[in-house]
Amino acid sequence: PITCEGWKGLSVLDAGCGTGRNSLWPLKYGAARVTAFDVDPRTVEVARRNLAQAPNAKVEQHSIYETPYRDEFDLAFSIGVIHHLADPKLAVRKLVEAVKPGGRVLIWVYGWEGYTWAKVLVNTIRRVTCRLPLPLLKVLVYPFSILWWLFMQLPWGHPYMKQFRGAELWHVHSILFDQLLPEIANYWTEAESKALFDGLPVESVTATWINRGSWTVVAKKKV
Repeated sequence: PITCEGWKGLSVLDAGCGTGRNSLWPLKYGAARVTAFDVDPRTVEVARRNLAQAPNAKVEQHSIYETPYRDEFDLAFSIGVIHHLADPKLAVRKLVEAVKPGGRVLIWVYGWEGYTWAKVLVNTIRRVTCRLPLPLLKVLVYPFSILWWLFMQLPWGHPYMKQFRGAELWHVHSILFDQLLPEIANYWTEAESKALFDGLPVESVTATWINRGSWTVVAKKKV
């Protein structure tokens, strides 16, 4: 819901930045500065390398629950993180605290609506795969990655399928590996996604349905 021009001049917080790719776009679109963080030191090192050429980018290591900022950023976002947390409401509260009055918080989370049967199946399989050693899981996922990559080549009309029809096999494998790795994965309805902001000093909470399978929720902090 935010245009390329909408990032210009903003101070931005990327909560749970992973390898830093989601921080890259605000920087390219003209953000004044981006502060990114993740909890895993290995991931933080990768993000630091990926964003090293941007003098207005900073990468830190800490938990989203320990976000130290108050009333500092124009926009705080978290992509693909909140639905994997044991206490998602606390995480969202920390993001709201981090933005200035009048600032915005954006989260992207898994949606319950759309191909619900597939989500139930993946969640069932995940109960086993999240306990496997990482090298073993990586190998076991390859046959499914090949099948899924072939499946994606069919002329599907679904926007998600269209988006990844040109993806290489390694990319498809990384997506499936990521799906089967976490211990926690919540799929929320539109109402449940917006309810993560209940009781917080925000207004204008809106949800946008992304690729018929996930929600982007944006809230504005009250002045």
